[in-house]
Amino acid sequence: MSEQLARTASRSLPGQTTIADQASSAEYSSVRADGAGALALLRHIDVPLVVIAASLAIVLGAPAFGCAIAAAAWVLQSVLAQTDRRWIARRREPGSRIGLDVAESFARIWLLAGAIVVAGAVGSRSDGLAAALTVFAAYSVAFAVRLSRGRQGFER
Repeated sequence: MSEQLARTASRSLPGQTTIADQASSAEYSSVRADGAGALALLRHIDVPLVVIAASLAIVLGAPAFGCAIAAAAWVLQSVLAQTDRRWIARRREPGSRIGLDVAESFARIWLLAGAIVVAGAVGSRSDGLAAALTVFAAYSVAFAVRLSRGRQGFER
């Protein structure tokens, strides 16, 4: 019975991933013995860092509204990115994947820009500046992590 299940799991149509491929992929496994779980945690280190940095900035006297709005927007865009990447990965046509990926990336950028504008318009100019600096710092950390990982799908 387990042999038949293994054969069924290993068959797929062209362009599809099998259940076995998904189970062995580092993207779908959260904790692995070879340290991939720790790498997955480091991949998303920007989220806890932005929350800690915004809290620390507020305690040190930075505009609370701007820091809080920017930290919330960063966490929201990060959650949306993970959800959207899983949704986009299930699309079969490469052209639709590329288009959805570009649209999703621009939508997240506009979400962050909107948070900065809202912080400046609803709060004060200093709130807008605090939000912009918070987003800039979070994006810088995320960018550095992405650069350190290298290109996905290529061996170093």
